[in-house]
Amino acid sequence: MFESHEKPPVQTWLCKAGRLLIWASSAWFAYVVLLKFVNPPVTPLIAIRALEYQVMGQDVSTQWEWVPLEEIPLQVQQAVVAAEDARFMDHWGIDIAAMGDAMEDSDSRKRPRGASTITMQTVKNVFLWPGRSYVRKGIEALMAPVVGIVWGKRRTLEVYLNVIEWGEGVYGIQAASRRYFGRPVNQLSLAQAASLAAVLPAPRRLSPTNLSSVSRQRYERIVKEAAAVPLPTSFYARSSSKRRSRS
Repeated sequence: MFESHEKPPVQTWLCKAGRLLIWASSAWFAYVVLLKFVNPPVTPLIAIRALEYQVMGQDVSTQWEWVPLEEIPLQVQQAVVAAEDARFMDHWGIDIAAMGDAMEDSDSRKRPRGASTITMQTVKNVFLWPGRSYVRKGIEALMAPVVGIVWGKRRTLEVYLNVIEWGEGVYGIQAASRRYFGRPVNQLSLAQAASLAAVLPAPRRLSPTNLSSVSRQRYERIVKEAAAVPLPTSFYARSSSKRRSRS
C-alpha cells in the first residue's frame, strides 16, 4: 500500500488562504507606494457614496478638485490638524496616548470618544469603506503605520485634505471651500477654515456656515489651538505664511 501525501482539506484551505493574503498584502503595499507619487483616481468612499445616492434616487453630483499641499495656507492646515489630530506630528499612524484616553472615557460616556488619527482616517477613505465596524477598525489600525511610514507626514496630510468628505458629494478642502464660501482654498481665512474643521465629525449632517452649539464650541477651540500646531515649512508655500502674518 502507498501512503497518501495529500494534505487534509483544512490544511489545503489554510495554505490557499495564506497565499491569497500574501498576494493581497503585496498588491496593497505596491499601491501604497504608487500613491506616494500619484494621486488616487477615485476612492472607495466616493464610489460608495455615488452608488448610495443613485440607489436612493438622489441627484447629488460629485465635487472633487485636487490641490497640492503647498497651495493650502498654513492656517487652514493647522485648523484641520488641531480639530482632528493635534498630535499628528508625534506619531506614525496610531496615537497610543489618545487610544488610552478613549478607553478610560469609555466607561463614563454613552458614546465613547474616538481615537482615530488623520492617518487612520486617510486609510479608511482611500483603501477601506465607511461605517462603524470592528473589522474595518482592526484593518485600519494595521494599515495606518505602514501608510504613515511610506508616505510620511507631508503626503499623508496632503491626501487627507484632498479626500475627506465635507458634505453630500463634496470631497476635499478645495471643493468644500468653493461650496460653502465661494472661494478657492488659498483665500480661506482662519475663521472659515475652523468652521470647516468643526463639522468634520458629521460633515453630511452639519453645516460650516450654520454651526450648531456643539460645533460652535469645537470651532472656538480650533481657533484658539490652531496656531500652536507645529507644521514644517515644507508643508506650505512661504507666501501663505506671509499672507497669514499680514491678516
